[in-house]
Amino acid sequence: MINRKAMYAMTYKGISFRKELLIDQLFSLHYFEYMSTFSFPGEAHNFWEFVCVDKGEVTIGAGDQIHTLKKGDIAFHEPNEFHWVKANGSIAPNLIVISFSSKSPMMNFFRKKILRTDDFARSLLARIITEAGNFLEGRLDDPYQTVLRPKSSQPPASAQLIQLYLEELMIYFYRKYSDLSTPADEKPDKPDKTMKENIDTEVFNRVVAYLGQHLSGRVTIETICKDNLIGRSQLQKIFSKKSGLGIIEYFSNMKIEAAKELIRTEQMNFTQISEKLGYTSIHYFSRQFKKVTGMTPSEYASSIKAMADRSHRPQPDQDSE
Repeated sequence: MINRKAMYAMTYKGISFRKELLIDQLFSLHYFEYMSTFSFPGEAHNFWEFVCVDKGEVTIGAGDQIHTLKKGDIAFHEPNEFHWVKANGSIAPNLIVISFSSKSPMMNFFRKKILRTDDFARSLLARIITEAGNFLEGRLDDPYQTVLRPKSSQPPASAQLIQLYLEELMIYFYRKYSDLSTPADEKPDKPDKTMKENIDTEVFNRVVAYLGQHLSGRVTIETICKDNLIGRSQLQKIFSKKSGLGIIEYFSNMKIEAAKELIRTEQMNFTQISEKLGYTSIHYFSRQFKKVTGMTPSEYASSIKAMADRSHRPQPDQDSE
């Protein structure tokens, strides 16, 4: 016999989470596209900052040291370290610059560090940039912004996600590079097959969500790559593998699916739908619609109405047959 009374008397004791690395404040979060002649004279502040080169090359000063950073390099500036950055005069660089405060002892590891990003780290950085666009007022490329302001309307927990992604990024770097038994430059920069598949899936889902947010406009492969921190060839390869389509074709199909839904609601005419989805003209919208569906918008609307009429038509009483 099961002693149910004893079962109900069982007690549980939980484990409290302890944060070994806590980022408590965010001071700046930027994605810059600089001219090849850009130069920032320098500053020092009492919180951490890192600069990551997404494209091109820059020279940085960190205290009394000077370094050249290439695409994929990320350099950390500890609190109160004077630092500066300038382009090399021939290559226009793209930089991610984020500053934050953390009193966690784990951050001591990042003093004077210049590390390499890999696919996973870049995926986390892309999530941070994407979430920042949802959360922060203003442009991410404003170098004179010293006060961050959250948007009045934002997705739930945007600030928390930025904090979590930043903490995950720091922990990931710590785990990858703090094992002193293997020199950092000898550690594999490529994720294993399972991780690569997971990263590709995450990138695909993130870019699809990004496209969904831009259905009312026009996007180019260049803007998609820039806003999602991904190379053109990698992006095309992921979409070909996941959907069998090129990214622009996939986006075009998303627009047509949205148009079909709007047609079914019967609250907009075709011209309004065309304008809402960012088409340059009703004629171009009609051509694209027929290219994807095999019907003009009018033919589609008529077919939907006909199907709806048939579905509401009284069915023969099978019992009487």
